[in-house]
Amino acid sequence: MSFSVLSLLLLNAMCKLGSALTPPSFVILLADDLGFGDLQSYGHPVTSETPALERLANGGLRFTDFYSSSPVCSPSRAALLTGRYQTRSGVYPGVFYPGSRGGLPLNETTIAEVLKPLGYATAIVGKWHLGVGPNRMYLPIQQGFDHYVGVPYSHDQGPCSNLTCFPPDIKCFGTCDTGMVTVPLMNDDAIERQPVSFPDLEKTYGDFAAEFISTCAGRNRPFFLYYASHHTHYPQYAGKDATGQSRRGPFGDALVEFDGTVGNIIRALKDGGIHKNTFVFFTSDNGPSLMRMSRGGNAGLLKCGKGTTYEGGVRVPAIAYWPGRIKPGVTHKMASTLDILPTITSLAGAKLPRVHLDGFDMSNILFRHGPSKRKAMFYYPMDPSEEIGLFAVRLGKYKAHYYTCGSILSDTTPDQDCHSTSSLKQHDPPLLFDLEADPSENYNLAMSEDPEYKAVLHKIQKESPLHHSERLPSMCFSAVGPFSPCFSSGSATLV
Repeated sequence: MSFSVLSLLLLNAMCKLGSALTPPSFVILLADDLGFGDLQSYGHPVTSETPALERLANGGLRFTDFYSSSPVCSPSRAALLTGRYQTRSGVYPGVFYPGSRGGLPLNETTIAEVLKPLGYATAIVGKWHLGVGPNRMYLPIQQGFDHYVGVPYSHDQGPCSNLTCFPPDIKCFGTCDTGMVTVPLMNDDAIERQPVSFPDLEKTYGDFAAEFISTCAGRNRPFFLYYASHHTHYPQYAGKDATGQSRRGPFGDALVEFDGTVGNIIRALKDGGIHKNTFVFFTSDNGPSLMRMSRGGNAGLLKCGKGTTYEGGVRVPAIAYWPGRIKPGVTHKMASTLDILPTITSLAGAKLPRVHLDGFDMSNILFRHGPSKRKAMFYYPMDPSEEIGLFAVRLGKYKAHYYTCGSILSDTTPDQDCHSTSSLKQHDPPLLFDLEADPSENYNLAMSEDPEYKAVLHKIQKESPLHHSERLPSMCFSAVGPFSPCFSSGSATLV
């Protein structure tokens, strides 16, 4: 073998070793209210409108059995960032409002706080929705994030949030959320703009995300970017380049714009030469809102949507993407947003928080297409009653519903079980569904004489009390007062 060939082989081996020794970076792409059936890769018939997400699906590992921990925003986001069910942090059963004094407790450990001791730069772009609090005590920069550019709660939680008077249209013909401050755009803990310009918002987010990636890549510094878009939450908006581009109306325009930002983020990783050393994970915070007909999303073959503990409210699309590390394909293994923190912790070589975690490392699924460590999921409602607690449990392929309740957020689906008129019902014995054979939850097996079903119900009923007993009081409904996030204007720079 010639010296030159030997040198090339040695150089190649050193490059591979160097890449392996460089800590990976992490990007979480979180859509808002995007349903299981909303993407082409998950069966939606409208094609060619989300090329970036389709490239992600074709080049990554697509999950068909992936769950959010909650059918609404704040609890699901708390669970994603901490790897713990929302009941352990008190961020349940509903959401935080502009006047909420509570937030994600500061003693909870977020993904950002796990990574910072290893020298990671951390940033969140977009929707926080885990509290502001007096003196800005619950904002992301108090929870391990170096940088924050975004709206601290949901973009519909401002004056005139209904469709007819949603900015930039200033005419109000319907009921408005009076008494609320206009929606602010935050830069770290200072207000940058109020009211926010929604047509410009996604571009603002995308530009900041790309700059953050470029800065970190230029400094050879590993990073964690949590990109939490407002798309496709109702009421939808889009910038001029995306408006009118979809066959699905305003919902589709919002999805088109979100897809464009996803594409720009992936392009920034490639431009920085770090796309092969960055773990990207895409998912949605909960199922689709079905109260607005064509303005809402699509749950596909799943029952109901946002606000319910049926599959349509909690089973969401998810894609893991890491070129050269994760083999493209499809997995039917059960996993959850709860599993993201333990997985990132493992990949970074970081230390797990010294608390009870409900998530599991997904590495066996991601890199070996092996079995999942997750055997169960516990489902909590958005019902304001803390006493009811646990609604449903999944164990293996079976799911038992102890309680069911419709939601105004699923009011326009044809299924009456989903509607707000379908009041709280207790089921004894619980409803039982085989989700592998019946993901639409149509055929109740609980009354069957089959001994397998009776054995499954017995196992589930043994698991439920153990989990249900470990809950903190709710911070969402017990800590609301005359407090709104109006701050002095200011700015922050990327460092």
